[in-house]
Order: sequence, then C-alpha cells, then structure tokens
Amino acid sequence: MPANEPRTAIEGSTRAPVDSAREIGPVAPDARIEVTIRVRPDPAGGLAEAGIRALLRSAASEPGVRASYLTRAQLRTAGGADSREVGMVEDFAREHGLAVLESDPAERRVVVAGTAARLSAAFGVTLRRYELGDQTFRGRTGEITVPGQLAPIITGVFGLDDRPQAQPHFRLFEPEPADTQGAFRPATEVERSFTPAQVAHLYDFVADADGSGETIALIELGGGLRAADISAYFDGLGSPVPTVTIVSVDGGRNEPTTADSADGEVMLDIEVAGAVAPGARIVVYFAPNTDRGFLDAISRAVHDSVNRPSIISISWGGPESAWTGQAMAAMDQAFAEAALVGVTVTCASGDNGSDDRVGDGRAHADFPASSPHVLACGGTRITASGVAITAERTWNDGAQGGASGGGVSDVFDPPPYQATAGVPPSANPGGRRGRGLPDVAGDASPASGYAVRVDGRDMVIGGTSAVAPLYAGLVALLNQKLGRPVGFLNPTLYGAGRTAIRDITEGDNGAYRTGVGWDACTGLGRIDGAALLAVLERSSTA
Repeated sequence: MPANEPRTAIEGSTRAPVDSAREIGPVAPDARIEVTIRVRPDPAGGLAEAGIRALLRSAASEPGVRASYLTRAQLRTAGGADSREVGMVEDFAREHGLAVLESDPAERRVVVAGTAARLSAAFGVTLRRYELGDQTFRGRTGEITVPGQLAPIITGVFGLDDRPQAQPHFRLFEPEPADTQGAFRPATEVERSFTPAQVAHLYDFVADADGSGETIALIELGGGLRAADISAYFDGLGSPVPTVTIVSVDGGRNEPTTADSADGEVMLDIEVAGAVAPGARIVVYFAPNTDRGFLDAISRAVHDSVNRPSIISISWGGPESAWTGQAMAAMDQAFAEAALVGVTVTCASGDNGSDDRVGDGRAHADFPASSPHVLACGGTRITASGVAITAERTWNDGAQGGASGGGVSDVFDPPPYQATAGVPPSANPGGRRGRGLPDVAGDASPASGYAVRVDGRDMVIGGTSAVAPLYAGLVALLNQKLGRPVGFLNPTLYGAGRTAIRDITEGDNGAYRTGVGWDACTGLGRIDGAALLAVLERSSTA
C-alpha cells in the first residue's frame, strides 16, 4: 500500500483517558506487543450484519427449541471473512514490520506482533504508561487510523491498550450500618445463606436432570481455582465433583491468589454452575482482563469445536461508558453468533445499582449484559422458611452492600423481543429509548448469599455473578431434558415464557423502581424452572 495513502479512523476506536490514572511516561519503543485485528464478515458469505439480523428474527418467530441453529462448521463457513481481505490486512502488517502470528478467516481474526514503535506507526497511535492504584498499564487516547482502503475491512484493533477492562460482579458479605434515610434495607447480618442446590430447589429447577451431555463455559479475566477446594466443596455437598477443563486465551492462566481477589469469582462460578448441573462439564476460559482478552475468550468459546460449550456464563463487566464502540460491537456480534449456533449466553448485570460505580450522577448500564443477544441477569434478596420462599425483593443493600445492576442502554436500541415489555425511557436527561436490562433476576444479596469455598475458606458470597452461573446451570438442565439446546432464550421469555416467570414488585436500584411487569431492577422477574420447561416442551411439539 502506498506510504502516503490517506488514513481513516476505525469507527468506534476512540479511547478516553482512564479517570484518576496518572501518566508515568512513554512505552519503551522496543517493547513487544501482540494485537488482534478483527475483520468484517464476507458480504457474500451469508452472515454479514444484515444476515445475522434476519436469522435472529427467524429465531424470535420460532422461539426456544423450535429455532433452527447452525453448526459451528456452518458458522465458520458462512460467517467468515473474505480471504482476499484477510490477505490485505496481513500485507499491511508485514509492510510495517509486524509478524503475523495467526490468521483465521473463519473467526475473522488476524493476530500480529511487533514493537511498540512499529505498532504505533502502523495504527497512528501514541502509547503511554499509566498508573492507577497498584496497577500499571499501557494506554492510548483518541482514534486508531489505517489506510483508507482498509477502513471498511477492519472492524477493530485490540491489544494496543491493555488497561483493566472489567470488574468481577461478586460481593463478599460485609455488614454495614443502617441507612438513616430509610432508602435501603441494610445487610446487617446474613439472614440465611444457601447452597446453590438449595436456591435451585427454591426456584423449582428441573429435579430429574443433572445437565449430563452439556458443557458450560465460564469466562474468567483473572484469579484461579484450586482443585483441592473443588473436591472438598462438592464432597461436602454430597454431589459429584464436576469435570473442569482449563483453556488459556492470550496467555491467560489459572493463577489463584487470595479469597477476596478474583479467586472468589472463579470459584463462585464453578461451584454454583456445578452444584446446579452436576452432570455438566465445565470449561474455564482464562484470559487477561483487557478488551482484547475478553473478546478473544468469548470468540474462542463460541467457535470451540473441541469442548463445544452449549452455555456461556459471564460474571465480569463494566459501565458502557468505559468501553470503546469497536469493542462493544465486536462482542455483541460474537454473542449474536452464539445465538445462531444455539449457545445461550448469561451475563451478570452488575452489583452497583443504576449508577454502575461511575459516580457522575447519571444512570449507567453494564456491558456485556446490555448486549441484546445475552440473557442479562439481575439480583434479588430472598427470605425463606424451610423449603419455601416467603419474600423476594430487588437486591439493594446500600452503597456498601451492593444492588442489582440495571437500566437502559446508551448504546443498543430496543430489541424486537422487548417491543411490548414496557421498557421505560432512560432516567438520564433526554430519556433515551434503548435496550432494557436485566431480563431476569435471581438471588444475589450477600445477606441471602451462597455458601461456597474459596482458597481453603468457607464463605458466603453474593452478587449478580452468582445469578449468571445459576441460570447457566438451569439451561443445562433444560437442554438435557429437551434433547436439544434452548439457545437464544430471550424471545421465549418475553413471549410464551412469561407465564414461567415470577414477578418481583418491591424495591429499587437507585434511579429505577421495581414494579408490576418488566422493570430495570429485576427485569421480568425470576424464572420458575419447571414452568419454563413446560413452556418449552409445548413449543417443541406445537
């Protein structure tokens, strides 16, 4: 390509500075960096953006088990990039002295490596070092640019900036003082903790299934697991020890540290999913906590033809305002592709109420839960007597105790399945109409939290990160009973499946109040597992 060819910014590539981060100097020019370049789908391949939308509309008209899904092999064929366009990206990289490490047209991915100086020149960026608390990271601000003829082809460049992208959505039980204004019900003590199996029983999950034949993928961006803890925990429950497989993505590794670190997230996910669906295999995809690592882990799980997960559970996220447009678009497309191959994706909606820990006085939705192609999982607080729920309300234990994330997306438009849900306008000025989240909710308050084991300690943990693997386990049970995947479940839940959802009508998460019908605290409500199975069985025989 001509050296003087005009350059064009990649849409959605603008990066803002990290609040409170301190610049500490330039990145060493000879520092080696790996970057993932995403390429658009081949317009002639059948799965360009318009084709994906059409297929998902078809799935919505034939919800649940009646939908016709692609195989992973078909997805690779129909959803891949034009090999000629991939070659153009490879040529561009080599012209700038970059090594092409991987090139996968089917996943529309080219991985390149080079020095900071060469990557900066190739993509028109300035890389600097920053410090935030006890972390340092490489960052950039502004846009990424490429030669004009590549701008329509390259949909994103990930890895130039390696700032921490997401937070785990779990909450350790921490008592707090009562709120003098009466706005919140404080979590002053654990009312009652539950094993995941007990919560599943309270929610009437499928009793005569164990998830055999299903595989649950867990996306983890830090922390680790200890096999001895897994064995001890499930032995204590009297439950089979699940088969756990580790997959490394972009150098991510199983690195357990301490119980109050990301280890709490990893073990909570494994123990909740494994207790609800003890017969399911669990595959943990460890990746760095960057937008590149997050995206590559999701893409790996969607396309993994070896482990073949049928459900993906994600308990990490961050406010939409912390993401680039290119990252949200690429991950949303990966979730759409998951829907096309019958993979259900469950995402935690956040643990910091409608503010989502931003603190600017506005409401913020959490991503990736705000993607219209995932099942966004909010939080409740339950009170139970014996084996029955006596009360369930929106989880809101105050600023320190956490609250169910939820709201209206500033990025994604209302999906068709929410057309009659009554999603209100955003609480922010202007009242934008957008994708509402969560879709459903489940027990998340640490005051009615989950008894788990982390790094040799028995603990009680809550958070919407418990709800995502809880419903991932339910989907494994449903898939087993039906003999085929339920896949993209949202159209069913907003349609015939509403009869299988128990409405939550009390509480708030800050800017939004809980009420009859859909709300931005608990969505449609919490799922009754047996009732949903009955709905899906009827739709499969209709």
